[in-house]
Amino acid sequence: MKILVVDDHAVVRAGLRQMVTAMMGAEAREAADGEAAQAVLETWRPDVVLLDLGLPGMGGLGLLPGFAREGLRVLVVSMHTAPLYATRAMEAGALGYASKNVAPDELVAALRLVAEGKRYIEPRIAQAMALQRIDAGDRLHRLSQRDLEMLRLMANGAGLSDIAASLGISYKTVANNLGLIRTKLGVARTADLIRLAIETCGER
Repeated sequence: MKILVVDDHAVVRAGLRQMVTAMMGAEAREAADGEAAQAVLETWRPDVVLLDLGLPGMGGLGLLPGFAREGLRVLVVSMHTAPLYATRAMEAGALGYASKNVAPDELVAALRLVAEGKRYIEPRIAQAMALQRIDAGDRLHRLSQRDLEMLRLMANGAGLSDIAASLGISYKTVANNLGLIRTKLGVARTADLIRLAIETCGER
């Protein structure tokens, strides 16, 4: 099996690569961001892409639709355990979703399922997703993919200029979008939005 590990943390990439090599006998390659991943994909076709969501630039959620159009089978492995992220990842084209706390043997089983074109969601996240669907009033469901990416960046300490540079948009656009996000979430102050972002989107 061929596996491409896309994660911006070198230690995580090395650990995942070592795991799939030792436990599955897989051929694995690494990429630190979307641009590096595309460079690998120009000459090498993996059976599964192991994708982190918290990548620099457009982030993993932004990469998923393109990967799906290319017919790549993607298993997201993320620090985010909130069910909303799993929902958005699956909607964007991922076949599987697991947290970075998942046991190695469970991750191997997930990789095998995704390689076969089957779906996988870590059980505790799947349960949370089911419960969240019951709560149809969850405010976060009003947010777009871009909204979520802005909140993720904000939760991890990025200012408006940092967010603009990371997403390739203007400072004014970021400010306007954050105002719309506050409206969607019923939040009056930026300080409250930052707190909400940390609670729901921060990397844990």
